Amino acid sequence: MRTLVDIPDDDIEWLDRKASEEGKSRAAVLREAVSAYRAEASKDWITRGAGYWKNRQDIGDAVEYQRAMREDRDNG
Repeated sequence: MRTLVDIPDDDIEWLDRKASEEGKSRAAVLREAVSAYRAEASKDWITRGAGYWKNRQDIGDAVEYQRAMREDRDNG
């Protein structure tokens, strides 16, 4: 299906650069963008956020953190 949309000039310039870098047409980049948006938009916010911190090394173990917080609260 063909469609007509109004897109700001600076977005079109970015889109054209992106398409050129990837060796694709503007339409192909737009189709991919819509597909990716649909995949994300269909998930609820909990599902979208699940796993964001799974590879973090700086926050430690969540269970250990909870135990330390409870111990601090019980001893305070």
